[in-house]
Amino acid sequence: METDHIESSNEPSHNEEEKAPSKKGAIYQLQIVFVVAFVLATLFTAWTPGVSVPSNDWENVSFAPVPTPTLADNPTKTPRTRPLVGIVAGHWGNDPGSVCNDGLTEAEVNLKIATLVQKYLSEQGYDVDLLKEFDLRLNGYEATALVSIHADSCDYINDLATGFKVAQAMGSKHPERVARLTACLRNRYNQITGMPLHSTSVTGDMTSYHAFGEINASTAAVIIETGFLNLDRQFLTQTPELAAQGIADGIVCFINNESITSPLEQPTP
Repeated sequence: METDHIESSNEPSHNEEEKAPSKKGAIYQLQIVFVVAFVLATLFTAWTPGVSVPSNDWENVSFAPVPTPTLADNPTKTPRTRPLVGIVAGHWGNDPGSVCNDGLTEAEVNLKIATLVQKYLSEQGYDVDLLKEFDLRLNGYEATALVSIHADSCDYINDLATGFKVAQAMGSKHPERVARLTACLRNRYNQITGMPLHSTSVTGDMTSYHAFGEINASTAAVIIETGFLNLDRQFLTQTPELAAQGIADGIVCFINNESITSPLEQPTP
């Protein structure tokens, strides 16, 4: 009986087992806390704006916000408040055109007159583009009117080779508007300069002028030969302001739909 009592006294009681702390349980709980914290940190990172989740975790899903298009991204074309006119200085930027024996070139005569036309129209409140012969802006060019300024040959042809001529494009989509511009230019140029109309020498190069096929179909366009560099040389070189005024007045006549009383009002076939 004594021996049994001694052996049984070596076994721990149930109260002692309950009171003894479990090291294994504490470590396990800490591991759970770390795992939960790691999962939460990963989720917060995934939902941060602008940060993409690696492809092997979230199938290339990105939470970056998509910008909303604004009016600034798609600007609306501002309506023009003033008429726009294009003035081409013939041969400018490409070749000299007709060249006289003393070195005078058609290109320099054209540019002088074209620059004055731009000045006169600008002073009257119009927007004016001064364009080169093969200006890149001619592609699809849209304006109220386009006038290409040229001069005729330096060579003596005959005593009748004097005066100016205006030609329009063949097969224009707006023939009534182009005819009106042609008539206005013929009328006002004749009135200002006193030069005769030399319509019988209009050539295919004028009616098939390259710019006619490049500009916007809504742009009324013509080409003018301001005079012959032989018999009309003195007028063209010494009084270019008269030639420019005649052209500017013709354009204003067209834009403002002014009356034409001269016999030159109808284009010559």
